[in-house]
Amino acid sequence: MTISKNLWCCAVPVATVWTSTSSPREIDRLAIENPVYLIKWLEVLSYKERLDLCTTNRIQTQLLYGEEVIVDEIVDDWAKIIAIHQPSKKDRRGYPGWVPIRQLKKRRHENYQKHVIVTVDKVQLWSEDGAPLMVLPFNTILPLQHECSQFYHVDTPHGTACLNKKGVAITRSSTVGNPTPMEQAVVKGTAFLDLPYLWGGMSSYGYDCSGFTYNMAKASGRILPRDAGDQKNAGQPIDPERQDEWRIGDLLFFADNFGKDPVRHVGFYFGEGKMIHSPQTGKTVEIITLANTQFEVELCGVNRYQ
Repeated sequence: MTISKNLWCCAVPVATVWTSTSSPREIDRLAIENPVYLIKWLEVLSYKERLDLCTTNRIQTQLLYGEEVIVDEIVDDWAKIIAIHQPSKKDRRGYPGWVPIRQLKKRRHENYQKHVIVTVDKVQLWSEDGAPLMVLPFNTILPLQHECSQFYHVDTPHGTACLNKKGVAITRSSTVGNPTPMEQAVVKGTAFLDLPYLWGGMSSYGYDCSGFTYNMAKASGRILPRDAGDQKNAGQPIDPERQDEWRIGDLLFFADNFGKDPVRHVGFYFGEGKMIHSPQTGKTVEIITLANTQFEVELCGVNRYQ
């Protein structure tokens, strides 16, 4: 086992990646502690305070427990990181931002052939002696050490721990779920209907629009770019005028000024003229009919990921 000087990993269920060390407000204190209190933090945020996360660009993205990052710099209690599994035009290595150092641990290197991925909303992580450790959200991926009749024993930032076999699945990838058709991304997305939107959200505590498409695709075995604009620049373009050629699981992109401005939103084609998406602050994951909505006139692209 070796430890890389610059490779660390997320040591809380969900770590928020901030734009700068001054981005968190006093009301965000619960989100930058360890342990992190995600539900309590989200419960105390008013609509105006949630919207401010977006309008003042406080949050970049989020990390899940065990997710690897490069630490470029440590300033006081903060680490300047690169989320290496979240492709972005902002940095060729991945998605950049700042995370409290207390929410990270040095990454240990061991060659595991198998991993487990959380396939439901949330699961309990247990210590080997049966004590509850923390709750892990959908899409968390951890190395598999061995299994017994009831549990998978996994390697975590805090050592060996256990996951009940219900709600998780074995995968050979350390970054994505088992490959399935992109239609399955839509099926997985329906499990999160009515989940409130969260700017920068990348967990089953709340997704933003591209966080939703990224994570459902990741659960289906594909890594997409993190942001909507980058997602549009990847994949196979499909004629947006030929809805009869769209497939369930295609990504639909939207822009202001009748689709002429930069991409501002993304969702999945649900079939039969419908879309499933995480719309905006104050709304929840939903399925809508595109016809006679603002999205019908703002459509600026359709992309397919094989």
